[in-house]
Formats: sequence, C-alpha cells, structure tokens
Amino acid sequence: MRAGRIGDYQRWQGRTNDVAREFEGFEGAEVYPPEGGDENVWVSVFRFSGIDLLTAWLDSSRRRELLAEGQDLFDGPATQEVLHGGTPAEQESGAVTAVVSHVVEPGREQGFLRWQAKALKAQEKAPGFMGSELFRPVQGVQERWVAVFRFDSREHLDDWLASDVRQGLLEEGSRYFASYDVHKVGSAFSGWFSFDGGARGDAPPNWKQAMSVLLALYPTVMVLNLTVGFELDDLGVPGYVGLFIGNVLSVSALTWLLMPLVNRVLAFWLVPARARSVRVHVAGAALVVLAYLLFVAIFGLIS
Repeated sequence: MRAGRIGDYQRWQGRTNDVAREFEGFEGAEVYPPEGGDENVWVSVFRFSGIDLLTAWLDSSRRRELLAEGQDLFDGPATQEVLHGGTPAEQESGAVTAVVSHVVEPGREQGFLRWQAKALKAQEKAPGFMGSELFRPVQGVQERWVAVFRFDSREHLDDWLASDVRQGLLEEGSRYFASYDVHKVGSAFSGWFSFDGGARGDAPPNWKQAMSVLLALYPTVMVLNLTVGFELDDLGVPGYVGLFIGNVLSVSALTWLLMPLVNRVLAFWLVPARARSVRVHVAGAALVVLAYLLFVAIFGLIS
C-alpha cells in the first residue's frame, strides 16, 4: 500500500468487505496490518463455504470494479492465494502465522512434496513451532502451492525464517520451485486453520481427550444438579424432561465455555507439537488428577 494512504485503504477495504458479504457462501472477512518487516503489506482474508462460491466472488464484475477503483492505493501488484480445505481452530494469544507461496516447476511436484516433508521435520524441532498446513493448487483458480505455518511468538517465527537450517532447506528446495513469497500475519489469522501438520499427530490421544472432558464435565453436572436440578424438582418438572434440560445446559457450557478454557490452560499437555517428553505427559496428567481430587473434595463439603 502507498505511504500515507492508510485511511483511504481502510475505507476501500471496508466497501470491498461489504460487497463480498452480498455473495452466496460468504462466511467472513478479516484485514491484517503489516507484520514485521512488511511495513506496507496488508493482508485481507475472505472465507467462503465452497470453492465454486469463492470463484464466483473472485471472478465477479463487482470485484473487478473495486480492484480498479483501489488501484492507486497499491504500491505494487497485489498477490492472491486461494487455500482450499483449512479448518477453523482455537486461536492463541501471541501466535504468528507465515504464509509461503511457491511456484513449483512442472513435473517436480513429487520432489517438492518430499522436500516439504523434510522441511516440516526440521520445523518441528524449532522453538515455538505450533503446526503447519500445505495447500495444493486449485485447478483453474490458484496455480501456486501454499504452506501456512504458525509459531507461538514473532521472535520464534523470525528466528526460524532467518535460521541456517531454513536457508539450507531453501537452497535444496530451489531445484523444485522457481520462486516463493513469504508474508507474516498476526495471531487471528491462525484461527482459520487447524495446523494438522504439527508434530506427532493431529489431535491429542484419546486418553487425554477423555481426561480433559471429564475435568470440565464433572463440575458442570454437579453445579447444575445443585442449582437447576433443585429448581426443576420444586417446579414439579418430570425427571426425563429435567434430564434433557440438564443435558442441554451441560453440553452448551462445555462447548462454548469450559472446553475452550480447558484446552487453553492444558495446551502444553494436549497439543501434540508441545507435549514431546514423558515429563510433560506425566505433569499434565498429574495436574488433571489433582483437579479431580479438588473438585471431589469441594463438592463433598457442599453436598
């Protein structure tokens, strides 16, 4: 974006977002100011429910008119990346995302994939690494391959981008791609993706999931029984109806309040990319067990 045109750009981007909302399949739009050394690079994200619906917006005459209208706001040609298949995930404060697009040489796709796998293994060893996703080209829409990876802080991301390990990987990978671009985006952007390429699996093992759900479920059920349950009994509500109401309340509390909280507090233990040692596994499990005992003691005294 041209220097001194921030206000004009934000107004133009606001109009663009409003127009996008009118198109079928629109799910959200976000704008991110420059990150790191990209002083004049702004990133706008549009999310649609399907690739055909996104293409209808990208190819629309209204979008072309908006791009022509905003041309004098840009200091250079705009780049566009279409990512197909990302899954929303919980955001984490301070996390920073890098979006790297590659122009892969024709016929060298398999070599590029092997190189990406090697690069991911190296990333997993870098401090602060939280996960990665690789997006393939979308035929007729997007010809570039796009890698999206996240670190827990700007410092850790910058350290990785400037590391000798990554420079060596780029030299090795240059045989597979003709060019690449890197953009850094703030933490909110990471909420669009699940980053399933993280170390050692896409999700916590079942035993950790069960323990964390029980940690949130037990106090929820006890509080509801001691409050809403008594009220429903006093009102003469049949037991099967009261049970249904209690289930609705407990599931709602778990989904939108307690489980997001538990996941954030226990992220060091639940996120596979972080829980890399036996000490972390044991410490997290011990913490959850202590919480169980505390809840049992508290509700034992209350009831």
